[in-house]
Amino acid sequence: MKPDAMLREVKVEEAVGMRLAHDLTQIIPGQFKGRLFKKGHVIEESDIPALLSIGKEHIYVMALERGWLHEDEAALRMARAAAGLNVELGAPHEGKITLRSTIHGLASVRKPLVDAVNAVDQIVMSTIKTNTVVRPGQALIGTRVVPLIIEDEKIRMVEQRITMPLVEVKPFRPLRVGLITTGSEVYKGRIQDKFGPVVKEKVAALGSEVIEQRLTPDESDAIVREIRYFLDERKADLILVTGGMSVDPDDRTPGAIKQAGATIVSYGTPMLPGSMLLMGYLGEVPIMGLPGCVMHDPYTSFDVLLPRICAGETIVREDITEMGYGGLLGC
Repeated sequence: MKPDAMLREVKVEEAVGMRLAHDLTQIIPGQFKGRLFKKGHVIEESDIPALLSIGKEHIYVMALERGWLHEDEAALRMARAAAGLNVELGAPHEGKITLRSTIHGLASVRKPLVDAVNAVDQIVMSTIKTNTVVRPGQALIGTRVVPLIIEDEKIRMVEQRITMPLVEVKPFRPLRVGLITTGSEVYKGRIQDKFGPVVKEKVAALGSEVIEQRLTPDESDAIVREIRYFLDERKADLILVTGGMSVDPDDRTPGAIKQAGATIVSYGTPMLPGSMLLMGYLGEVPIMGLPGCVMHDPYTSFDVLLPRICAGETIVREDITEMGYGGLLGC
């Protein structure tokens, strides 16, 4: 049976006592956009002026045949299939289900599965970008179907393509962070450190803490000693070394990090700002060399990688490579 045969069009003036087959939205530019009447509402005589005011001279009543679904049920089934850890489903609204985060954490969205779902005709699965930092209640996915009623077969196809949750939210771990600020000009008091306050704020925003900040001159051996101090004595979960990341002869940070025994994932990222960032590991402890742009640019490669580290992810070379696409945010 064709969808049109399951829908009966009725004049609004003749619809008193009948139930709406779908939500009806009212839009008042600059003032209001929302649901005026909910699906299932029984039309009353007093509703007729409001219906006419939103341009509805007819409404649909519906009698579904076997093998067909209403938009609400279709959206709900897709939402249930998509939801992973720390994700909750909202109620149907205008044929759409919104999935929201229940925690402060890092959203992980599986783009290949999203693409596979959206390849099904008349299916809508709209998501935020993966690795977005989210708060409790923040929207992650909106899902719906285009028509008012849809074949059950299409929804089963969607469910089969979702072989694992489309979205989950990873909680942030409270890391103990050691901060080393290099630069003879800061160490000798010629200028005031600008890195510390910025880095401490970014770390705290993700639920972690800078346990100590230590200053060191631009000397490789001195930087290595401070790295070993945080690794061996303070048992830091993450070590950040700020400054000294350029190609100038006096900038010794990259060499010192390698001299300390770190395995270098990448020195440099294909992202602007933040191209001079270094990512490495001392055993299982991540260590990062932060370029000067972290002090003054609001969003750099550091802001891309720090949330992933705080969420317990291990950064690999492929993660760095992928930062180039969409990574031109400044110069």
